[in-house]
This record gives sequence, C-alpha cells and structure tokens, in this order.
Amino acid sequence: MPGEASDNFLMGYIRFAHFAAAYIFAVGLLGRVYWAFVGNHHAKQIFRLPITNPQWWSEVFFELRWYLFLEKTPKKYVGHNPMAQLMMFFFFTILAVGMLFTGFALYSEGAGLGSWQDTLFGWVIPALGGSMQVHNLHRLGMWIMMTFVLVHVYAAIREDIMSRQSLISTMISGWRMFKD
Repeated sequence: MPGEASDNFLMGYIRFAHFAAAYIFAVGLLGRVYWAFVGNHHAKQIFRLPITNPQWWSEVFFELRWYLFLEKTPKKYVGHNPMAQLMMFFFFTILAVGMLFTGFALYSEGAGLGSWQDTLFGWVIPALGGSMQVHNLHRLGMWIMMTFVLVHVYAAIREDIMSRQSLISTMISGWRMFKD
C-alpha cells in the first residue's frame, strides 16, 4: 500500500508512537544536558563522577551494602547518593545516548541518504557492524532501560521507607526532608 505506514495499519500507529516518543526523549535529554550546565551542583551529579576520589568510592560501596541489607543505618544525602549517581550515569546518561544514536541511525535507513538523520547518525551502522547488529543493540538497550526503571522505582520507594528520606515527594515538591 502506498504512503506512510501509520496511515494504513495498526503497527504503523505503534511505529509512529515509537518515533514520537524517541523525539520527545531526545528533546528531554537535551533539556537535561542544558540543565546540567545552568543548574546547581546537584544538576551536574549524573554527568560528572568523582571517580578519582577514594571517599566517593567508599560511599558507593557503603550504599551497595545498604541496598543489600548489610548495613543498619543509612547515610543522608541531599542529592543522589554515590551509588545512585554511578547507576544514573551508566544506565541513564550513557544508555540514553546509546539508544538515541542507535535509534536515529536505524531511522536514517528509512529517511534515506542525505537526510539529517543520515548525516548525523548514518556512520553508526557501519561502525557497529551493520543494521542487524544495531537493531540487536537497540533492543538490548531497551531491555536494560526497562530493567533499570524497575530497579530505580523499587530503590526510590525503598529509600523513602527504609532511610526515612522524602525521595518520592521531593520529586514533586522539590523540598527534601529527613524524617526522624
């Protein structure tokens, strides 16, 4: 059938929703990067890791023990704790960039040679070993991202309850409270 797939069948609507979500995700990530430049030091946390600081690594491992129920008393942090900062860097920042690069590279195949997608991201497909490999990496990224979201939601709710910090309401109000 001629024309755009979304005009002709159900999977076309799903395809359109996927592309629309990708553009919203890309704009959101660009907004988050902008906020890292103009925001306070908490806005920069998931983009800059103090990996040369031994104290930071000590706190990462303390938080790991806390999440594994091996520590009894939590530490209080106004921003992300060091473990969350490390996980957000890898599973949000790096993974998001990877998903955008692979996604727009795959989109460039349909957009055609010379399109802006091909100009900016067309190099990704040969660099990663071909279209099927990029498809596989994009799908793997989806599963990693979905798993991260589940673990992240669990960890935020667990922290709110176990460490008596207002993590969930802080996302809405912007005010952080430590409960007795």
